[in-house]
Amino acid sequence: MTAPTIRVATSHDLEPTLEIYNHAVRHTTASYDYDPRLMLEHQKWYADKLEHNFPLLIAEQEGQVAGFATYGMFRTKIGYQYTVEHSVYVHPEFQGHGVGSALMPPLIEVARAQNHHVMMAGIDSSNAGSIAFHRRFGFVEVGTLPQVGFKFGRWLDLLFMQLTLDPGGSRT
Repeated sequence: MTAPTIRVATSHDLEPTLEIYNHAVRHTTASYDYDPRLMLEHQKWYADKLEHNFPLLIAEQEGQVAGFATYGMFRTKIGYQYTVEHSVYVHPEFQGHGVGSALMPPLIEVARAQNHHVMMAGIDSSNAGSIAFHRRFGFVEVGTLPQVGFKFGRWLDLLFMQLTLDPGGSRT
């Protein structure tokens, strides 16, 4: 496979990104949602990204959307304004082919350019692949919340990993 092309999403990407996300909902603990997202909900999600100037990056490979990456607010209180929480989802046919690795550097660079200080990842603690993936990009484990999620008939532990984007940075 050739390396994916990374670009900014358009409204034409809503259907394939919804398909990718809903596959994760149905089959994995990458999302703690139970029910697949409806297109109207996905359109509102996309509109929120645009309204708040949050990136939605697309990895395109072999003429199709192979994955996407984005971030949003970590928490809504003003004191968290420099922290974002990100997500990366890859189409099952393209997993293990470098799609996620192609999406992370530009996502991190956008976060730095937008003056964010920390990027967070909330990962199911049993997802060893995602944990190793994040470590490769400099994320460190900062805490685990035991049994805060429930899906597929079992309790799930949520692991937080953090990447400091501007070590030593200060705000005035």
